[in-house]
Amino acid sequence: MMTQELFLGLCGFALVSSITPGPNNLMLMASGTNFGFARTVPHMLGVSIGFVVMTILIGLGLAQIFVRFPIAYTVLKVGSVAYLIYLAWKIATAAAPKADAASAAKPFSFLQACLFQWVNPKAWTMALMSVTAYVPADHPMMGLLIVALVFGAINLPTVALWAFLGMQMRQFLQDPVKLRAFNIIAALTLLASLYPVVTHDLLAHPALATP
Repeated sequence: MMTQELFLGLCGFALVSSITPGPNNLMLMASGTNFGFARTVPHMLGVSIGFVVMTILIGLGLAQIFVRFPIAYTVLKVGSVAYLIYLAWKIATAAAPKADAASAAKPFSFLQACLFQWVNPKAWTMALMSVTAYVPADHPMMGLLIVALVFGAINLPTVALWAFLGMQMRQFLQDPVKLRAFNIIAALTLLASLYPVVTHDLLAHPALATP
C-alpha cells in the first residue's frame, strides 16, 4: 500500500501543482472578475472533477496511446496551443460586466471545463507525474484511487481561491478601461504559459511543465 511518506509527498505535489498559475487558474481568475464567483462555480467543479476523471483514465493506460501512436501527441499539442490562443483572445476581448445586456458572453460550463482538461498541457503533465510517481506498483488500482481522491480534495479549494481572487479584483475594475487592461494582461499571461509546450515535449519530460 501507499506509505505515509509517499502519501505526504502526493499531498504536497497536489497542493503545489494545483495552486500555482496555469491555464485553469488564470481562466478561473478572469472568469471570477468578469462573471463573479457564483457563475464561475460550474467552471470550478468542471476543472476538479474533469481532472480526477482524466487522472483515472491515464492511470488505466490511456497514456500508452502516445507511446504507440506518436502522431497523436503531435495532434494534441497543436490542438491545445491553437485552442488556448483562441481562449486568450476571448479573454482579452471580453466585455465589461453588464456593459451590454445583449452580450452572449458566458462563463465556462461544467462540461466545457471538464473537456478543457484534455487540451490543457499542465493538466496532462500533472496527471502523468502523479500516476507515474505516486501510484505504488504493488497496489496500482488502490493507489490510483487514492491519487485521484487526493487531487479532487485539494484541487477544488485551490481553484476556488483563484476564482475568489478574481471576484475580489472585480470591485477595483469597475472602470471598463481598467477591466480591459486586466483582461489583456490575463490573456498575455495565459499565452506565456504556453512557452514550455511550444519549446519542450511535455509528455516525455513532465518536469518541464508550466508551474
